Amino acid sequence: MLNKVMLSTESRMRGDMQVRFGGRYGKTYCRKAVRRSVPSLRLGKGGNIIALAEELYASDYVPYLLNKIAERVPHIRPVSFSFRQQASEPSFQQLEVGELTHPALFNYLQERGIDTALAKPECKELHFIHNGKPYFAIGFPNVAGGYEVRNPFFKGCIAPKDISHIRQLGEPREKCLVFEGMTDYLSFLTLRKRNCPTMPNLDGQDYVILNSTANVPKAIDVLHGYRRIHCLLDNDEAGRKAYQELAIEFDGRIRDFSHNYHGHKDLNDFLCGKRQNLTVNPPPQNIVKPKKKGFGL
Repeated sequence: MLNKVMLSTESRMRGDMQVRFGGRYGKTYCRKAVRRSVPSLRLGKGGNIIALAEELYASDYVPYLLNKIAERVPHIRPVSFSFRQQASEPSFQQLEVGELTHPALFNYLQERGIDTALAKPECKELHFIHNGKPYFAIGFPNVAGGYEVRNPFFKGCIAPKDISHIRQLGEPREKCLVFEGMTDYLSFLTLRKRNCPTMPNLDGQDYVILNSTANVPKAIDVLHGYRRIHCLLDNDEAGRKAYQELAIEFDGRIRDFSHNYHGHKDLNDFLCGKRQNLTVNPPPQNIVKPKKKGFGL
């Protein structure tokens, strides 16, 4: 007689069903029972639930077998299980946010060619515990209260991940420049100050930093308020795709300025003089260099 239905952890994950019969019959397993007929346990032959009942109750009278099956249904307890979820701790713990002052972080920026005097008011210094180890790094804030995190050995994000939107004081600006990452934005400020030292006009426009090309939809929401949108995204597939998404939304008021650093992967590589790998499908050799006015932006 059928005593109970049992499932081992492994067989549950496989989707098997284990049926235990009392007495001498021991255990018998039915692989993927929900997908095929339940075999006869004594004779080793296939069949449906009626065939199984015929063996259990020694009868082939279907109404009788259906009645016996119905009688047994309330006594079969459904098996339920759950996987215990381990409580996960935040990746970044004991976060402290302060003014950017550490010499090692300034040195990191200088190695990337970035003017530290321009970077200091834009960034924060973060101290935190990550995977049980203490770290300090540059933090670039976003609109949701999270940070892009950078140091010579670490690149990541303190959630929530979002865009950074830098708006100037005073009258709303008509123009906004769009960058892919914080380093590109800081590189632009450095280049503009270098090319136009007396009148860099850094506050003549607003800035949006995507912090990831996946954030293009979030950028679209804030860019609707601008009449002119200038993009300085990466010279790679992700950058081109991001620009196309923006161009569809803002046709007629958006421009692509990535040609100004053609032959370089991004604006920081251009600043550092690091050439792009052109071994596959090399672009034309005529590289448009930025004018002293600062990209004509």
